[in-house]
Amino acid sequence: MAKIVKSDDEWQEQLTPEQYAVTRRHGTEPPFTGRYWNLHEPGRYACVCCGQPLFNSSEKFDSGSGWPSYFQPVQPEAVRMEEDTSFGLKRMEVLCSHCDAHLGHVFPDGPPPTGLRYCINSAALNFLPANKEK
Repeated sequence: MAKIVKSDDEWQEQLTPEQYAVTRRHGTEPPFTGRYWNLHEPGRYACVCCGQPLFNSSEKFDSGSGWPSYFQPVQPEAVRMEEDTSFGLKRMEVLCSHCDAHLGHVFPDGPPPTGLRYCINSAALNFLPANKEK
């Protein structure tokens, strides 16, 4: 699949200001404020920028962090990781592999079977309920 590349103006036209700040400017939403942090419906979460499927609700868990958290992506190749040393911290940033949208970060303190916690911004996601999936 070819990488999606758009100008900043094109992304700003497509996204809300919050979505743009998070996905294109590597921002974050405050904890416990995103629309999906406490959503427990079955379905799939996709990239708000390009629509690529990223996470299934069956891999979501309550981490207590205030952000939607998953122990694995829908497919390993759906996301890519990059070292993030902003704010004097060493973290692994999670990006959409199709459009390079900033999604959040991954930490090694999640549940089995992976032991990972993909801590993802709601503003970077669209939710498709299971009964509406194609």
